[in-house]
Order: sequence, then C-alpha cells, then structure tokens
Amino acid sequence: MHYEKGQYYHAYNRGNNKQPIFIEPGNYEYLLKLMRKNAARFRITVIAYCLMPNHYHILARQDDTTPLTKFIRSTFQSYAQAFNKRYRRTGKLFENSRDPIVIDDLAYLSGLCRYIHRNPVEAHLVENAQHWPYSNYREFIGDRPRFFHHPDLVKEWFASPEEYRRFVEKQSDETNYIKIQKYLF
Repeated sequence: MHYEKGQYYHAYNRGNNKQPIFIEPGNYEYLLKLMRKNAARFRITVIAYCLMPNHYHILARQDDTTPLTKFIRSTFQSYAQAFNKRYRRTGKLFENSRDPIVIDDLAYLSGLCRYIHRNPVEAHLVENAQHWPYSNYREFIGDRPRFFHHPDLVKEWFASPEEYRRFVEKQSDETNYIKIQKYLF
C-alpha cells in the first residue's frame, strides 16, 4: 500500500481470538500516552479514536511522508509488549495486522467519526457516547481538554460542537453503518 502525506486512514484491530486488549483503566491510559508520543514522533494527526475492551479504531491523517503504519506498529507493539509483561502472558495480543483503510471520500469522514464515537453505545457499554472515557468524543463536543482532536476539520462539517453532539446522538444511520462495517473484521 502506498501512503501519502495529507491522506486520511482508518486503522483498527482487535484482540487475538476476540479477547480483551484492555483489562483495567491503566491499560487504556498507557496506550493513550503511547499514541500521543508516537503521533508527534511520526507526524500523525489523530482525528478520532475509540478504545474498546477488545478492539480499537483510529482515524488519522498522515502529515509527513513517514507511513502511518510506522505509527501503528510502534504504538501497538510497545503496548503489546507492556501488556504481556504486566499480565505475564506470551503470544500475540492482536489479530493479524491489517493495513489501514484509505479514506478518499472526504464527505465520508464525518460519518466515520460518528461510527467511531458511537462504538461503545452500539456495543451497549454506555447509553451515551459522552460517558465512554476512552474516545475523543468529549473533545469534539468541548467537554474535555484536547489531546487528539482537529477542531478546524470539525468546523468544516458542523456549525458548533452541539451540532456534532446531535449528529452522533441521533438514531444511527443504518446505511452508513453497513457501508463502514463491510470493511471491518
């Protein structure tokens, strides 16, 4: 796969055999720390993310010529090593690595952000996306300081954070979900 500066990608993976990749809050926090460090190191802008108990989604833009896969490999290999050491386990933590999906339809980006942010709601982990602490949805709606969020991009789609909140919270768009899920798992 050819990676280009300025291109958007959807990266995702899940635990080997669909097993959990996060056991306790410290696991999520450690991965977020790795993501922040490596996003700066590899010049990646993380647009949207959601860390779920057995999988993750990241929508990112490659801001340099360094391929996004270097960010993904470095981040998740470091995480898997720390996880295995912490829980005294061996073997793969994640299923086979997947190439990130190129997002070449910019109109699709807002729907993909919504899909990512609604993941914990659709999985019945929370009733409202705002209650899931391991995504940047609350950053999008101005309810938490920004670590990963590209406010200018969101302003292109929505007049206000409140408008984005209404977009995410309204009943899911089956067509959009089917379109997105056909690429996943």
